[in-house]
Amino acid sequence: MPAATSPPAGGLSGGVPRSTLATAVRYSLQLLAERATGNTVEVRVPPFAAVQCIEGPGHTRGTPPNVVEMDAATWLSLATGNLTWELGIETGRIHASGQRADLRGYVPVVGL
Repeated sequence: MPAATSPPAGGLSGGVPRSTLATAVRYSLQLLAERATGNTVEVRVPPFAAVQCIEGPGHTRGTPPNVVEMDAATWLSLATGNLTWELGIETGRIHASGQRADLRGYVPVVGL
């Protein structure tokens, strides 16, 4: 049985195995969390992972006040420097809510 693949999206060429995509997302989000320690902002890349990062006031229950969410292709483009924060926001590929929901000083997290 062939491995599940993700549909082509953003800067990814088609046929990327889902497991490879998931690993890339999780690893790069881990790098973000290590670089921007804290729990003020939650970065979500459904369905693969979410991390809390950036120092500041934290939260203990429910939905955090500062959330950044995007699809996997957008996150990987942002994490590798192939997409700027500003362009992601302007085009609606990145959804950010809350005063501190800004990753500009923390991306890209990996270089290619």
